[in-house]
Amino acid sequence: MLPTKPLHVGLNLVFLVPGETGGMEVYARELIRRLAARNDLRLTAFVNREASGGDWGEGVREVAVPVRARRRLEWVIGEQRHLPRLAREAGCDLVHSLASTGPLRGPFVRVATIHDLNYKLVPEAHFGVRRLGMGLLVPASARRSHRIIVDARATGADLEQHLGVPRDKIDVVPLGVSQEPPADPTPEARLRSQLGLGERPILLSVSAKRPHKNLIRLLEAHALLDGAARPVLVVPGYPTQHEEELVARARSLGTLEHVRFPHWVDQGDLEGLYEAATAFAFPSLHEGFGLPVLEAMRRGVPVACSDRSTLPEVAGTAALLFDPEDGNAIHRALERLLADEPLRERLRVDGRERAARFTWEATAAGTADVYRRAMGLR
Repeated sequence: MLPTKPLHVGLNLVFLVPGETGGMEVYARELIRRLAARNDLRLTAFVNREASGGDWGEGVREVAVPVRARRRLEWVIGEQRHLPRLAREAGCDLVHSLASTGPLRGPFVRVATIHDLNYKLVPEAHFGVRRLGMGLLVPASARRSHRIIVDARATGADLEQHLGVPRDKIDVVPLGVSQEPPADPTPEARLRSQLGLGERPILLSVSAKRPHKNLIRLLEAHALLDGAARPVLVVPGYPTQHEEELVARARSLGTLEHVRFPHWVDQGDLEGLYEAATAFAFPSLHEGFGLPVLEAMRRGVPVACSDRSTLPEVAGTAALLFDPEDGNAIHRALERLLADEPLRERLRVDGRERAARFTWEATAAGTADVYRRAMGLR
């Protein structure tokens, strides 16, 4: 019997600007590395000019799409005009778009991962023309894709309810979390000096600085904590125009000296922050998955997070949940978590066990199953 020819998969990475696309970049890089290790797939990565020349994994061919994705119109032109032609010329059997939008035509099977419907459910998550573009392109991608991957069941339900996507077209493939730290942690003393943290406990919240992440209410809950024992709130994440509002609110609350808003820190510093943190808070109003919660759990940091959208599904009973629209509820959760050492110890143990269930290898295996299912529909 002749061996089965590997499926040739094109990966739509036209969206990816290194260091500027947050969780979607983590998803893309971690998934591709595991897919590349499989012998039943052959991968071609279609990347923009900003990402050209990147390391996508052993055996992954790179094809440059002649656009710059920082310019939204070029991103769209890259996906809708250039990518179908380039994927056809490369001989791709299937194109997988990893960031909610993708080509609407082409002589290949189309799979799209739609991470969330934030543009519709929390429109303040996107700024300006991007929101309008997502409102047109995500529904079109959902209609024209042969299969749709979502990270969580709650997101699949959103697609059914708000876009009318048939349930049998949706596949749930949870994200993974790396089980080993990607870098050695920066020593705590050096990190405290670098960021001016003093000797206070650290409350960490790794988050994009966008309105739907609900950081305003986190700042307000943090301000309600007893001043003598109030931790330093550290919020690393790429800068946005919302950051000025956050700084202004912390200033008006009189807590700016107890808050830090570093932009993307290097991996060693981030590992150092996880290691030094007393607790982790994630008050988001809406998530497609909630990877930061698992990232904190894997490192043994006790978590308090929102009880909305996908987060209860991801956290299970391994986090302290709160109503993210009730500032007093957030305050009570933080106060309890910071004061109750037995609770923190239980959440450390439960969190590590919970995070261990989510692996990138399982994400890759589930994704490859979707490819086979999609090819069978052709």
